This record gives sequence, C-alpha cells and structure tokens, in this order.
Amino acid sequence: MNANRIIVIVLALFILLGLFQGCGAYNTFVKEDQNVQEAWSKVQSAYQRRADLIPNLVETVKGAADFEKSTLTAVIAARAKATSVTVDPSNITPEKLKEFQAAQSGLSQSLGRLLVSVERYPELKANKNFLELQAQLEGTENRIKIARDKFNTAVKGYNTTVKTFPENIFAGIFGFGSKAYFQSAKGSEEAPKVNF
Repeated sequence: MNANRIIVIVLALFILLGLFQGCGAYNTFVKEDQNVQEAWSKVQSAYQRRADLIPNLVETVKGAADFEKSTLTAVIAARAKATSVTVDPSNITPEKLKEFQAAQSGLSQSLGRLLVSVERYPELKANKNFLELQAQLEGTENRIKIARDKFNTAVKGYNTTVKTFPENIFAGIFGFGSKAYFQSAKGSEEAPKVNF
C-alpha cells in the first residue's frame, strides 16, 4: 500500500469516529434536555396545583364577614401575577427563572400573610373546609419543593454533560447551552423572626 492511501484511510477513520462521537453526544444532549423539560413540567404542575387551590381558600376565608379584604385582594393579585409568568422549558434562562421565582415568592408571601391573619378568626380555624384546604396547601408546598429539587438534579445532569470534554465541543456545534438552576429567594437563608 502506498503512503497516500494509508493517510486517506486514517483520515476516513478519524472522520467516522468523529461522526459517531458527534451522533452519540447529540443524542445524549437531547435525552438530558428532555429530562430537564420533564422536571420543569413537574415544577409547573406543582405550582399550578397551588394556584388551583387558592380560589377555594379565598372563597372559604371570605365567609368570615369581618376578614381583612386587603389580605384577600393581595392573595388574588399575587396569584394572577404568578400564573401570568411562564418559562419555556426548552430555553430556561437565569433571567426568566428569576422572574418566575419572584412571582411565585410573592404568592408564597401573600399566602403566608393570609394564613397568619387567620389565627385571629376562631370560626375559620374551626371550619372543616378551611382546615382541609390548609392541609392541601401544605402538601402542595412539599410537592413544589420536591419538584424543584428534581428539576435541579436534571439540570445538573444536563449541565455536566454539556460542559464536559469533548461533549462541550459538540454542545457548541449543536447549540446546546447551560440551563439555570432553581435558587432560593433572597433573604431565605435567614430564619424568620417569630414574635408572640
């Protein structure tokens, strides 16, 4: 065999190896991206469950004639804002995720104020519907936390794949970039102050 033929065969083998490596990397990126999208849909589902429970909670609380209307209005407005912010699961940017988290945090704070103010209304605390809704909201908050944790796990797997060598080369070629993590709201690292 002549030297030119050997060089052509070696180059062809390198090209084939690169194609197989690229195809494998692309398929891995797609699988990891789908895992992130699935995890995000579970996060949205958990938040939607909370948003669906709020109108029932508000209606139950409205039954207390002298209940603060401003508290209910704040909860309704925060729910409207939280449900209006959407994030495209295929393009989860840190900015959009921060906006989504801010809206959800506002809703959490409004709900917290509502539940704290209920303490002054013994007829509400004894209302079976209210107690059931409160228990469902607590369960939903746990579901939200679990869904966010699973989302972050999926993002970690995806980002690790996209950033490791040699996959990072193929990620750049195919247009796969890093995704944002769910992060805690500012100030949540400090314990809340409780005054009796």
